[in-house]
Amino acid sequence: MTDRITQRSKQSLWSRLKRVALTDVGALVRGFKAADIEAMERLLLEADFGIAATTDLVEMLEDGVRRGRLKNEDDIQAAVRTRLTELLSSPDDPGAIRKAAAGPTVILIAGVNGVGKTTSIAKLARRLTRQGEKVLLAAADTYRAGAVAQLETWADRLGLPIVSGAAGGDPAAVAFDALAAAETRGSTVVIIDTAGRLHTQEGLMDELKKVARVIGRKAPGAPHETLLVLDGTVGQNAVQQGKLFAEAVSPTGLIVTKLDGTARGGSVVALRRELALPIRFLGTGEQADDLEVFDAARFAADLLGEG
Repeated sequence: MTDRITQRSKQSLWSRLKRVALTDVGALVRGFKAADIEAMERLLLEADFGIAATTDLVEMLEDGVRRGRLKNEDDIQAAVRTRLTELLSSPDDPGAIRKAAAGPTVILIAGVNGVGKTTSIAKLARRLTRQGEKVLLAAADTYRAGAVAQLETWADRLGLPIVSGAAGGDPAAVAFDALAAAETRGSTVVIIDTAGRLHTQEGLMDELKKVARVIGRKAPGAPHETLLVLDGTVGQNAVQQGKLFAEAVSPTGLIVTKLDGTARGGSVVALRRELALPIRFLGTGEQADDLEVFDAARFAADLLGEG
């Protein structure tokens, strides 16, 4: 498979990190100088790792060299790969969707405009359909012009039923009607699209809370999954979006999009580290099959340029 993280980078992250960390061959004997540490921090911050993950990685390297555990280039590379994998990992299977004890499983999808939310819904629906689920889509984004039509187009392509709302209608009512339709049709999964709201729009965030409350009353325990879609190319903006969405609903994981054309995959580390939410899926393209279950070890290797 084409390396999705570094394919457009002239020099891998590991090559750049090695250059700044090991320019002075004596560093592994005497320890890093302040200038070495500053250079490593700058490199990682520029790669969108964020302050917390950057500090974690640099302190790990500094401590390992000082204690004599990291004695050569291979030791450092392995240590970085291992720590990245640890930072990115989550205890459960990222691709396993939490199922309802009875009735349809309800998946709520949230995110700001322009992150690829609707396309991510189509990709997830395709994946679940191939696993034998009977998927029904709910077009509860009644605010954005064309949003309902976009999801209806995907439903038609995938051969899936869809419940849609009128422009300007009540999103919670659409979600409620979708759950009722799922029960009638015998659908096993309902995926609910919501308005692509800005995280600063309090009214729309309140509307998102209402949707979650309504489906919880209609189907106890719902939503069984609340997946937040974030753009992997916008760095710390995605972290701030995630924090504010988490105040409105309780996300169970992240779908990170637009990783097919960027060498700045450090943002995924920042998201996992600062939001404390598992990365569940990666969007790597525009086609229905371009959704990958997140693999922490593989991503860490790709990010370093080893994949």
